[in-house]
Amino acid sequence: MSNQTKSKPTPPDADNTTVNGIHLETLQGTVNAIEQEPDLGKCKFRASNTWLGGNHNRTTVTGFYGARQEIAHKQQFELHADEPPILAGNDEGANPVEHLLNALAACVTTSMVAHAAVRGIHIEELESELEGDIDLRGFLGLDDNVPKGFTDIRIRFRVKADIDNMERLKRLTAYSPVLNTITRGANVDIQVEAK
Repeated sequence: MSNQTKSKPTPPDADNTTVNGIHLETLQGTVNAIEQEPDLGKCKFRASNTWLGGNHNRTTVTGFYGARQEIAHKQQFELHADEPPILAGNDEGANPVEHLLNALAACVTTSMVAHAAVRGIHIEELESELEGDIDLRGFLGLDDNVPKGFTDIRIRFRVKADIDNMERLKRLTAYSPVLNTITRGANVDIQVEAK
């Protein structure tokens, strides 16, 4: 990765209020508020999806519910998904399982960086590569005995930090909501109705 495309983490302030680009007073304020009033921690994150034709669809994210209120993002986010031509798509976006790998990478990274900051572990650089195994016979309905999703996912991190903290950093990934959703599962209720 070149220095032109790599964003440098914010160096710690002289008074140590920012570590790994995380403003510790803000984070600690949120933690303290939720400790005092646990209901403040209950959130609902939302996404709306529109089919655009073929395998192409667009997800829009505008806000979420947290701290007992609706909170709008500072801008609307759009995420396009499609399939590669080999799966009858036009390659207009990453496919859904690649979006899942992106969500996993982003969440594990965020969890590691934020929890490291709280523990005073400084990270200078952090990169990861993810790879997942899927047998398309399950998705295509060719074999009911073949799982329809990932069977194995591998994440390889490269971290520039104190070598003595590598194992601690690995343990901090356990705080990732996406990692926990993938490994422990979630109840998903699907409803289909006429428009």
